[in-house]
Amino acid sequence: MSTPSTLSMLRVLPADRQRQLMRHAREVAFPQGTRLFEEGGHADRFWIIRTGRVELDMHVPGRRAAVIESLGHNELIGWSWLFAPPVWHLGAEATTPVRAYEFDAATVLALCREDPALGNAVSQWVGQVLAHRLRAARKRLLDLYAPYGAGASV
Repeated sequence: MSTPSTLSMLRVLPADRQRQLMRHAREVAFPQGTRLFEEGGHADRFWIIRTGRVELDMHVPGRRAAVIESLGHNELIGWSWLFAPPVWHLGAEATTPVRAYEFDAATVLALCREDPALGNAVSQWVGQVLAHRLRAARKRLLDLYAPYGAGASV
């Protein structure tokens, strides 16, 4: 199974595609405690963490939000912008001060339409991240709410 570090853009995208995408990055900073997005909100951007930590969480009716995963250096925050309708499937909060590269989803989607090779590379990258996040969410929710937890067989 892939680990988050093997899913970083730097390891998944070819160098020329990284440079192409990074030309459209904007440096941003978030103080600790900042909510980057809420589940159900409009997904119109994404980030790659430079420094700091961000927790992904999931609304659980009648309970506190369940933390699904903690993200750090070079990890992608947000994949929902790539799929219609572009609605966040999780929430995200900075648990430390965060510096990140921010990308406008409409700009990146237009680049991907103009350059199918870039589009394929970005889709493969985000798809790998998405598959990892689904496995992490399943395991975390089993750990929290299943009678015996996720155990080693998951």
